[in-house]
This record gives sequence, C-alpha cells and structure tokens, in this order.
Amino acid sequence: MLDFDTALSRLIQAARVSSLVEVLPLSQANGRVLSQNVVSQMAVPGFDNSAMDGYALHIGDAWPDSFKLVQRIAAGEVGHALNVGEAARIFTGAPIPAGANGVVMQENCRAEDGQIYIAQPVELGSNIRLRGEDIEVGSVILPAGTRLSPAAIGLAASIGVAELTVKQRLRVALLSTGDELVEPGQLLAAGQIYNSNRYALTALLEDCLITDLGIVPDDAELTRDILQTAAKQHDVLITSGGVSVGEEDHVKGAVEQLGRLELWKIAIKPGKPFAYGRIGDCDFIGLPGNPVSSLVTFLLLVRPFLLARLACLKLEPARFKLMAAFDWKKAGNRREFLRGRLNNDGQVEIYPQQGSGVLTSLVWGDGLVDIAVGETIKLGDSVQFIPLHSMR
Repeated sequence: MLDFDTALSRLIQAARVSSLVEVLPLSQANGRVLSQNVVSQMAVPGFDNSAMDGYALHIGDAWPDSFKLVQRIAAGEVGHALNVGEAARIFTGAPIPAGANGVVMQENCRAEDGQIYIAQPVELGSNIRLRGEDIEVGSVILPAGTRLSPAAIGLAASIGVAELTVKQRLRVALLSTGDELVEPGQLLAAGQIYNSNRYALTALLEDCLITDLGIVPDDAELTRDILQTAAKQHDVLITSGGVSVGEEDHVKGAVEQLGRLELWKIAIKPGKPFAYGRIGDCDFIGLPGNPVSSLVTFLLLVRPFLLARLACLKLEPARFKLMAAFDWKKAGNRREFLRGRLNNDGQVEIYPQQGSGVLTSLVWGDGLVDIAVGETIKLGDSVQFIPLHSMR
C-alpha cells in the first residue's frame, strides 16, 4: 500500500492541466479558476477620501480653538479647497478637499454657530484613505490559478472588470456500483441500502459538468461497457464502490482491461480501497463504497487532483495545530483521519464512533484530525486539524 503523501504527490503529478478556457460575467464566476492574471488599470481608492463621517480639517502649524465650517461634502460630491483653520462636513467615502490634512470623527466634535469645536487635537492624516492605498495602477490583484471567491469577485468589480477568463469546467462522469443500492424514495428490500454516495458526491462536484450515470449493477461486462463509453466523452470518470477485492467488485478489473491502474490501495483509514488510472485520455478515480471512506478520500485526494487539472494555485487544505480533547490509545498501521470538531474551549473532540459507514460523524464534525502511522494521542496533546470547509 502507498502512504498518503506519496499517493497525493503522484496524483498531482499525473494531473494534466486543461487548456480550455471561457469568458464569464462576474455573476457566473464564483468558484471558478482564473486562467490569466487580472491587472488593475486604475488605483483604488481612485482619490483620497474620508474613512468616516465627520469633519475634514485644514490644520495649520498651531491647533486653533475652533475651525470655521465652510462647506458640506457628501459621497459622490467634490468640494472646494480649505484654507487653514477651515472645516468641511464630510461623509464616509467623500473626496477629501484640497488643503484638508485630517478628518475628525463627528462623535468627537461640537458644532455651534458655524464653528467646529474639537475635544482634542487630531493627528495629520487621520482617517484619510489615500489614493491607491488598496490597489496601485498596474498591480496584479488576482493571479492566474486563483479559485474565485465572493471577495475575489468583489475585488475584480472594484476595478471595473465585468468579465473574467476562467478554466472551463471539467466534464465528470459519476456512477455508483452495487446490486444492493436503491435510490431514496423507493422501498428497500432485504439486504438493500440507499445510495447516499451519489448525492454527496454530486454536491461536491457542483463546480464540474456532471454526467450522472446512476447505479451500475454488479455485472462485469456491463460495467466494462459503461466505463468504456463514458471514458470517451469525459475528462474524469469517478466511481464509488467496485474497486476492492470482492468477487462482485468489477470496476478494478474493467479499468485494467480498458486502460491501466496507476494507484491502488492507500495506507489511510478510512479509504484504503482507492484507485487511480486512465482509460484512454480520461482519468479514472475509484472511490471506496463506504460513505465516509468515499467522502474523505474525495476531499483529501480527489479535490486536489481536480484543482491541479485546472492549474489552481492552492491545492492543499488549511491545517491547524490544536489541543486534543480526547485520548487515542491505539497506534494504527495506517494514517488515520478522525472526524472531529472544535468545542467551546477551542479544543478538538472526536466522534465516538469512527467506522467508515458512520456518515453521521461527518455531519456532526467540522473537520478531520490527522493521526500519523503509529501515533497515539493523550488529552492535551497537539494535533493536526483540517477544517472541512477548506477542502471544498
């Protein structure tokens, strides 16, 4: 079995970057990966402006008893120059008038008979946002490979960009295997279970173009035919189940007949029966059938692989060192990813049942605790915690 780090490294190395791009309006770009740098043709802010509601002042060499109020400047308006000792009523975002060299909060002022009285002197430059303070002309505000977030889209909008060039979505075929699987909404017969993987994986693949091939029965010839057809029409083919060593696990054999397997069996728990290979020009990924194993291996291995195919800059999830609120006495021979969550004290607790079929553990938890091979944990030890949201 391959160790986790080696398997992930080999997956990333095998990821062939897609060259296909498209231009999208900002409203459709969330979650997509930029294919070229976004360079600002303007400064942001475009002019010196007030950081708050208050009074713009022209402070001279000596602090006066009061300032003469001479004008009012709202956002979107342009005032006239201030002389020494003069003030302008100003609002957040309004341009700083010429001569003004400080803004005082309105809460610290008293207006009376056209004069502004200030409780204490204001430092020069106070509460003024300078032109180009956020973005300079010619700067790269979003590099190619950025996975666009709402904040990134807002940043592009702030420089007047209306469209972005992004990588085209990968075409992904998804199928489940197993005679025991039944779709939700149908009645279960003896020995049958509902197909949860289909819906969980579809949700995780929402930034791809998905072809849902449904459930494939445990039939070797049918499995082979479906995989062969799907591989010709997609960039990536993902299956859940059928890659273990049982007599009814036909996916692994079909892939070996049609193409090649490059990875099989990873020394992790949950998720050992993970497979990667190719059928023609299509990447094949075989996920375990157990629901927790399927989701954990997708988050830890498949998500970075898919992002690598899009030349995304950030592939690895965030990791934090936190204090354990649990004991883990059994040193395993595989790297383990326990379902955990932060408690009210900022420590990590784990779900009491860590079986690969206990899907409630992933709903209960908000992250994974990374336990090295042979490692034991005592209450209060430092552990590696990977938030689930950083793997999506």
